[in-house]
Amino acid sequence: MRTSRRAIVAFVLGATVLAAPALAFDGAPVNPKDAAIPVVTSLPGSAGAVRKAAPPVATQETSLSALQYAAEGGHPIAQWKLGRMYASGDGVAQDDVRAFEYFNRIANAHAEDSPSAPQAQVVANAFVALGRYYLSGIPNSKVKADPDRAREMFSYAASYFGNADAQYDLARLYLKTPDASREDFRYGARWLGLAAQKGQHEAQALLGQMLFNGDRLPRQAARGLMWLTLARDSASTDETWIKENYNRAFAKASDDDRAMCLQMLEQWVQGRHE
Repeated sequence: MRTSRRAIVAFVLGATVLAAPALAFDGAPVNPKDAAIPVVTSLPGSAGAVRKAAPPVATQETSLSALQYAAEGGHPIAQWKLGRMYASGDGVAQDDVRAFEYFNRIANAHAEDSPSAPQAQVVANAFVALGRYYLSGIPNSKVKADPDRAREMFSYAASYFGNADAQYDLARLYLKTPDASREDFRYGARWLGLAAQKGQHEAQALLGQMLFNGDRLPRQAARGLMWLTLARDSASTDETWIKENYNRAFAKASDDDRAMCLQMLEQWVQGRHE
């Protein structure tokens, strides 16, 4: 999640790069029901999102054996690495069920670890991975699609560990529910704003789009364009939806909106470096 003067330079040049919506809320926490700790026993792209995020891992037989030995000994980082390997098919046969099992072990054993513990990020990421699997289920397995269970996973990682990806996924669940109440939308918007403030670029993209278009929110074109610009700067090359949303917003924005957006970007960069 790059947040630097690159975003400002690209904005000034009107570069057609990636962008996405994000919300400018106070990030106040959340629905009390989201804070409950789930006992562990996926938004668009569930398992695919886990696979795409997996970086290269050593595939030599000795390295794999060492990871498996550590994982069987309960080492959460080894379990996480193996889970990602099986989710992505990196050095091993792709197997979502085995990936799910490794992520599940982490969540079961470490759900109550301190958010400041060295392995806290891995634990939070395991909850996110489980949530994404529960969103879509795993074909031909006992892991069935269960949106309520997915929400529990995201809620816990978002509230207890403060994980930005979980906050974004949770926000989408609230915002995309067809019969979402006004209260649900308010919770979703707050989670989205909190994730965006932490630099989660997909949240920034979604928030920016909603603000720029006035989609169920009071229209704030300049602020929406600011979030879209930040999201575009951090998005990967295959996240074309972000680039397209940014390009459309930039083309529609008035000169005043663009000028105000630039001021907001400068303030954002300054605040991140203080």
